[in-house]
Amino acid sequence: MITSQLSNARAVVTDPPRGLPDSLPALVIQQKNDRGAVIVGRDAAGKISMQFRGPAFPQRGYGLLVVDDTSQRAMGILILDQEDPAGHPAIGTVIGGSNALNLYAVRIDWASVNNPRCPLFGGPATQTS
Repeated sequence: MITSQLSNARAVVTDPPRGLPDSLPALVIQQKNDRGAVIVGRDAAGKISMQFRGPAFPQRGYGLLVVDDTSQRAMGILILDQEDPAGHPAIGTVIGGSNALNLYAVRIDWASVNNPRCPLFGGPATQTS
């Protein structure tokens, strides 16, 4: 449901959002789901640069920053082990080890995709080396 928002031009975020926290939870979507965290920074051009901390960073794919359409808060990052979406503006990169993946962003109705009893991004982000 979240990745389908890439086909909704009004939901696609084309510029890095303001007020990003120093770290966000990350969920790697592949054969098994692994959790991690990303450390958030910006490059000289103002693009987002995120460093992934956790297991199983994919060799290919892309990152998707999930932004609540009501509060405009960044909720977390999905890292998808699938083909990079064509024709969308990347707002930065997600780096894991020696791999760098494009980072895209979408606004979603957070309340409709997140269940507080079983949060999409789990509990607080944990950092591992």
